Amino acid sequence: MTVTESPPLSSPPVNTPPTHTPPASGRTSAVSAVSGQPLPGRQDRYTISQVAAFTGLSAHTLRWYEQIGLMPEVERSHSGQRVFGSADLEWLSCVARLRLTGMPVAVMVRYAELVRRGATADDERREILVQTRHDVVARIAELQDTLIEIDSKIDSCQGARRTPERA
Repeated sequence: MTVTESPPLSSPPVNTPPTHTPPASGRTSAVSAVSGQPLPGRQDRYTISQVAAFTGLSAHTLRWYEQIGLMPEVERSHSGQRVFGSADLEWLSCVARLRLTGMPVAVMVRYAELVRRGATADDERREILVQTRHDVVARIAELQDTLIEIDSKIDSCQGARRTPERA
């Protein structure tokens, strides 16, 4: 995998990533990335403002995602405004999950390119996902070690608090 070939990217404004879990069935559905609830009217055409509200991403970030190739080119209305569909919302949910893994933006862009290429890029796409999984497992282990340390500190604080009471 050669990710260093991607052009340098500037960062968008800092936003809280969505906490949406995609449907387990694998079916495409219009679901809010924030609440996990079906979107109003179950329509398949959403404005950038609606998508921003549903996902917690800013309109600027959504435009930036499209500009850098993290999102496929979004359909435009007759007046040139972006019109997002349910598939776009599902893709944004996937991007949110990749962000939560700590995957660098350049790697996410590469992954998006590979997804658009289809089956011919399955091996490279799998390699990225396997590496990401490895990174997530390592991060979970670090967090578990950190939790053990925090629990130890909590226990020592409770012990210090109890000591004067026993005297």
